[in-house]
Amino acid sequence: MDKPLINRVANSNLKLINLENYYPETEIVEFDLKPLLFKELILREKDFRAALKEIDWSLYQGKTVLLFNSNDAIIPVWAYMLVSTSLMGFANEVFQGSLEEYLKTHYSKVLESFDVEAYNEERVVIKGCSNKPVPAFAYAELAYRLKDHAQSIMYGEPCSTVPIFKRPRKLPLKD
Repeated sequence: MDKPLINRVANSNLKLINLENYYPETEIVEFDLKPLLFKELILREKDFRAALKEIDWSLYQGKTVLLFNSNDAIIPVWAYMLVSTSLMGFANEVFQGSLEEYLKTHYSKVLESFDVEAYNEERVVIKGCSNKPVPAFAYAELAYRLKDHAQSIMYGEPCSTVPIFKRPRKLPLKD
């Protein structure tokens, strides 16, 4: 006689945290200063300001814009400030740095307000194998923050996990 299949993972008391769910919702685009430089190497203020006036900033409407320079030119801080203020009223968010740096900052903010106490004495699985580039920092930071609360922390998928942390069992008090 065939026994029905039972999904033991679905019936378990594991709490799954998927960091991919906290990935920024707005489209992320890059803004390279290199094309705005004289011979793509030198920032000349007058030319730079003129080039900024020619840009259709509405292309960045509602997006997260990452400001960077893709060559070795020295870019003064005020240049990033000019671009940032030009994006005001269009971009949802402006960040000076790479995607990796932005995501680290984003996840740092997310994890600062993450309710780790909701996982007190729980068996937690931090889901791996995301389709979005969640930085390794976020996984490490989440595990660190959960350690004082969770009964155990695992990484991966609920059906195949790597143990990260397990709280020692409390021994009963003797009279």
